[in-house]
Amino acid sequence: MKWIWELTNWPEYEFDLSKLKQKEEKFLINIGKQMGLLQHVDESLKDDLKVNLLSEEAYATSMIEGEILDRESVISSIKRNLGLNIDFKKSSPAEAGVAELMVDLYKNYKREPDHDLFFDWHKMLMNGRRDIEYIGTYRAHKEPMQIVSGNLSDPKLYYEAPPSDKVFYEMDSFIKWINKNSGNYDDFPTLVFAAIAHLRFEHIHPFEDGNGRIGRALAEYIISKRLGQPNFNSFSKTINIDKKSYYNSIQMTNHQLNIQKYLDYFTDLLLQGQENTIKTIELVLYKTNIFRKFESLLNAREVKVLLRIFNEGTAGFKGGLSASNYTSITGAPHATVTRDLQHLVELGILKKTGILKSTRYYLNNMP
Repeated sequence: MKWIWELTNWPEYEFDLSKLKQKEEKFLINIGKQMGLLQHVDESLKDDLKVNLLSEEAYATSMIEGEILDRESVISSIKRNLGLNIDFKKSSPAEAGVAELMVDLYKNYKREPDHDLFFDWHKMLMNGRRDIEYIGTYRAHKEPMQIVSGNLSDPKLYYEAPPSDKVFYEMDSFIKWINKNSGNYDDFPTLVFAAIAHLRFEHIHPFEDGNGRIGRALAEYIISKRLGQPNFNSFSKTINIDKKSYYNSIQMTNHQLNIQKYLDYFTDLLLQGQENTIKTIELVLYKTNIFRKFESLLNAREVKVLLRIFNEGTAGFKGGLSASNYTSITGAPHATVTRDLQHLVELGILKKTGILKSTRYYLNNMP
């Protein structure tokens, strides 16, 4: 069976655009909602929000590839690249590299796509790795670029990319396609354009390593460039919740040009990432309102616990907040914990569920 790039009409993908029209409309509505919410975020909090969204994507896109980074180091690197005050926490090359890439996407979305853009992204991501032969340039090894899984005695070949001597031609054609269609909203609405760009890049698989992370960065870059402003989309974080479906959506196109199912999945993924970002912004606004309204009524322990809950993000405190959690966070004795929790419930900040040892507390009226 031929690989997709060996088919006669490659890379002329087949799909029915009419089935995706409503998703584009929803995407544009969400963009308006996101912009409106951002206008209500205090200037003093915008940098923190920016750091939060960028660092979560940096962490998630690496986790998709099985690379677990230190969150605090990623945050520190994001701040450093944004020029914000930091604690100079030491970061590993991997943490510093993906952080630089995320900030570059935010700052330089207006940059025109060319070979050097991809080379620069690759250099950022690889960040001086010594186990990679070709850094900041396309792969050139004679061995086929294969995606294989399973054990050594029984490997399974999922995909084989174009040979290295065809990569420059494929990428050159791809870059020309991006530039040609950057303003073609009729044939390639933004969600579809980003989805196809991501897929075609993954089919070419031009680098020795880092193709997944750069391909996801490309989708975010495409959207920001189309919008004419930095775009926040938690779609890597969304992928990481069910990365098997993400890989399956790509693998089912390995031998065919009809990509309708992939587009259905990927556009939904981008919309879900967009909606998750909106929830994050709403949470920041909710947090601001809580502290503005109750700041004078809260003691230092209660503030510390609430900040800890908000730091968990939209997923909330896993399993809910218990009295023992409260003790662990504050070091307060049982009687004080009981009094504080009751106070937070009376103020309407927390709601109580369960009884006795099953009692848990959650943010009340959380968006």
